[in-house]
Parts: sequence; structure tokens; C-alpha cells
Amino acid sequence: MNKTTQPYKGARDFYPEDKRFQNWMFSVLRKTVESYGYEEYDAPVLEPTELYTLKGSEEIVSEQTYTFTDRGGRSVTMRTEMTPSVSRMVAGKRQELPYPLRWYSIPALWRYERPQRGRLREFWQLNVDMFGVSSLEAEIEMLKLSDDILKAYGAKREMYSIRINSRIFMDYVLRDYVGLDEVEAGTIRRLIDRMHKMDYVAFGVSIESAMNPSQREDGSPEKLLKVLAARTIDELPEDLQTHEKTVQLKQLLQELSNRGVTNAVFDPTLMRGFDYYTDVVFEVFDENPENNRSMFGGGRYDGLVGLFGAEPVPTIGFGMGDATLENFLRDHELVPALPNQTHIYIAVVGGDEVIAKAQKIITTFRQEDVNVAVDITNRKIGKQIETAVKKGIRYVIVIGENELDTDQLTLRDIQSSSEEAHSIERIISLVLAK
Repeated sequence: MNKTTQPYKGARDFYPEDKRFQNWMFSVLRKTVESYGYEEYDAPVLEPTELYTLKGSEEIVSEQTYTFTDRGGRSVTMRTEMTPSVSRMVAGKRQELPYPLRWYSIPALWRYERPQRGRLREFWQLNVDMFGVSSLEAEIEMLKLSDDILKAYGAKREMYSIRINSRIFMDYVLRDYVGLDEVEAGTIRRLIDRMHKMDYVAFGVSIESAMNPSQREDGSPEKLLKVLAARTIDELPEDLQTHEKTVQLKQLLQELSNRGVTNAVFDPTLMRGFDYYTDVVFEVFDENPENNRSMFGGGRYDGLVGLFGAEPVPTIGFGMGDATLENFLRDHELVPALPNQTHIYIAVVGGDEVIAKAQKIITTFRQEDVNVAVDITNRKIGKQIETAVKKGIRYVIVIGENELDTDQLTLRDIQSSSEEAHSIERIISLVLAK
């Protein structure tokens, strides 16, 4: 077997600078969702395989998951998403939990698929879920929170759009307005889900082919295409604008606009997980022409908790993958300088004896929340300072026998190429103020 320094395909190594970026990205996520009152939870990395087949496809489980038989003969699957796990957890304490629940997690997940930009086999995902609210206020909160997350990174609203649709509305369009049966509707939904990757003429031909001769004669393909072409609710055929769900979607968009979310739009072509969601669905799209794609999304899924034998709970949530978020942040130049978290690098002149004598100084720094790395290599001072520069540590203090005998230390600022002598107390104040 040839040895390799590369990680498993579709997974990533995180060197300290990579982890620093990830920690910053996750810290913004945590701060924003917690500002809305969401509490963090977690669940096992391994789950019984049947958990993913409750409302999923056997084919997806067999082809897109890491599934194996454990030593007890049980089929287990590495978690691919958190929704089944969190639904199981809520069902397990259905009567004890204080509703509404606002929960979130940022777990590592695994999914077996072809790695590509924004899609990896191992990835982290922010999961945000609200349990116990059936009113439109739940949708408004989820969408406002999604908007606030991107704003927290400094994104401007022209950089992204929030596209909204409803399964109930589209089911009505396909079954009642167009006149399809369930099999035909399923075929059409899959076509619509791929329409933006198809030539429009070819898409229209495919829609016609999916309908029977009488439907084609009745003009059903044209009726459907007219619905899909609508860019606002007001552009829908007049008899659809008064449908109960259309009215509710219009109310949702208006209320979002009232609360400052001006880039939310109606999109009848949005078919996100229609087998999974029960009503409103949404996706947040990157409007960068070089990366014009869905970044994350979610919707209402009221039925999952009930699949565990508990009384159903109205639920809404969304998931945001770390790879697509990172692409968005980097493409729009929203990543700030992320300095090394070590405040001071202490270069030592005089070897182990000086290091031992300097422990009182070092301990004082650490007790005051100053992060200190001590060079214990006994190398030449130039090499020690070079290491601090390579690590991106801003401040260097050189300690030798002479420095141990004084009340002041020389603080070198690598960033400004300056140095000044200060007391330990003053150094602590200067370093923590930066």
C-alpha cells in the first residue's frame, strides 16, 4: 500500500490557520442564533439505519450514506443530517419539553457523494429548528434569522436572495389547477427541480412528454409553464392569486419586508425536498455570477416527530453547510484578518535555567488571560523570533538573565516593527487592548 499525506477523499485536514477560520465562522453562527434564544444540542455520530428510512428513500440510504454492520449485528449509519436525530430526541421527551423549543447544532456529518465545490463527504452544518409553533411567525423568524446570519458576516443584501415557495401551493397547482395524478406530479416536480440546469425549450418538451394526450390538448403544459414563469405572486394567473396559500405567502413576504428583509422573493420553481417538507420552503441563493447557487435552506416539516409514535409537533428548520458558507464569504471578500490566538511569543536567551527563572513572569501573564508561548529550543534568538513571525504572533518578548533582574520587559510589535520597554502590568494592558 502506497503511503499518502492526503486526507480521505471528500474530507479535509484542518491546519491551525484552517481551524482558526472555522472557529471564527462558527463563533458568528453561534452568537447570531443564540441572540434569538436558540440552545445548542448534539446527538450520536452513529444512528440505527432505520432512522434514515422512516421518511427517506432506501436507495438514498444505500447509495449516499456510510452504513455498516456493527459487532452486535446491527445496521448503523454515520449521521448524514440532524433532522431525524433531533426529531427522535424531541419525540423521546415529547411531554417533558418546554415549547416552543429553539434548538441548534453544528455537527460534523458524512454523506457518500461525488466531491465538488461546496459539496464534500465530510462537512459541518448549522442546523436550526423550532418546535411547537404553527403560526406564520415561525416562518418569519427562521427567514429573519437566516438573513441576520449573513448580515453578521458583513454581507449586503444584493449579495444574496431568499427564495420562497410552498408545497401546499404547488401541490394544488399540479393536482387541481393542472390536473395531474400523484405519479405525474412526482415526475413534474423532479423536472422542475432540474429546470435551471436545462435548456428552456428542452424543459418545455419534457413537461409536455410527462403529460398524457388529453392534458396536452387541454393546454395543461402551457398553464404550468405560465405559473413557473411568475417572478412575483402578482404575476401568477389571476385565479391562483386568491388561493389561501398564495395569500399567506404574500403576507409572509410583506411582513419580511416590513422587518427589513427586502431581498425575499416568491419562486414557484423552488422544489426543495418536497417529499420531506409539508408547507413553506426556502433557499438562500448566492447572487455572485461566479457562484450563483443555493447556499442553504429549509422549511416546515410538521410530520417527523409523529413518526416515532409521539403526538406530532409543528416544526420548522433549516440547515447551512460550512463549505458553501465559506465559498460565499471568500468570494465576497468577507473574511477578516484572523490573528494567531497566542498573544506573546517569549524568546529565551540562556536556556533551561532562564526558562525556570522566568516562570513567575510567564504565570503572571497567563493568570491575566494573556496567551503565551515559550520557545524552549535553545536556538539562536534570530531563529526564535523568525518562528514567531511565521506563526503570525504579533508580540515578542526576549527574556535573558538581564531581563530577569529588571522590572521592565521590552515588547516587540512584529506588526509595526517597533519595540518599547514596559512593566508587566502595562504589557498586559497593551496586549489585551489590541
